[in-house]
Order: sequence, then structure tokens, then C-alpha cells
Amino acid sequence: MSNNEEAVKNDLFGFGESNEAFKKYFVGKSYLNMLTQISDDIDCVVANVSFEPGCRNNWHVHRNGYQILMVTAGEGWYQEEGKPAQLLKPGDVVTIPADVKHWHGATKDSWFSHVAITKGTSDWYEPVSDEEYEKLTK
Repeated sequence: MSNNEEAVKNDLFGFGESNEAFKKYFVGKSYLNMLTQISDDIDCVVANVSFEPGCRNNWHVHRNGYQILMVTAGEGWYQEEGKPAQLLKPGDVVTIPADVKHWHGATKDSWFSHVAITKGTSDWYEPVSDEEYEKLTK
């Protein structure tokens, strides 16, 4: 087991189960550990999401809210439409305003984990193509 894989699987916020609920919005395998649930009083979800190397989610937009990503282990990518991808490492925090089309996921050679704080609803779009993804370099 690599150091990145060990760090992700032993993450402080828990590795979680196979992310079957959102599987159709990911390329590759991800794992989800829900830390909170939406209720009548709170419409904000906090989850630990872990990605195997090469796994990434589709382009998406958060409506009526925002998303905050707090990187806890491994290395990953974050990209907003029309901008270059940003390499993410443990301790990095990304704030994503409403209506910004973006994606995030692991690098090709590293496991990756982040806590996602999400308010509002999400609209999901096309996958990040293998061609686009393969062009990314650290």
C-alpha cells in the first residue's frame, strides 16, 4: 500500500463505502462517508470523499449555495471551466461559489481525499474527458 493510499484509507474523517449513490457522475471509483445529512433545519451536507488514482467527478455546478473542499490526504485536481487546473495537496482549501462549473478528483498516480461542505443543489454535466485529464501535469 502506498503512503497516499494509506493516508486516504486511514483519514481522520473515515474512508467510507463505495460511492454508489453518485457513481454515474464519476470516472473511476470513489468512496463516500457522509458526516451530516440534510434536514428541515439544515440544508448543508458535509461528506468525506475519497478517490482512487485517476478518479474524478464530472463537470458540475452548485445552485443556490456553494461548496468548500478541504483536502485531507493525497493529491488531486480542481478546475473551473475556462481556467487551468490547480494541483491540490493536504491542507488546501477551495471555495466554490454558486453557478461556477468545475470538477475535482485524484491525480493519475495518487489517492485523494477531501471533506466537501455543500449547500444547495448540484447540476451534473459531462465527464472530464480522458484526453483533457491526461494533459494535466504536476
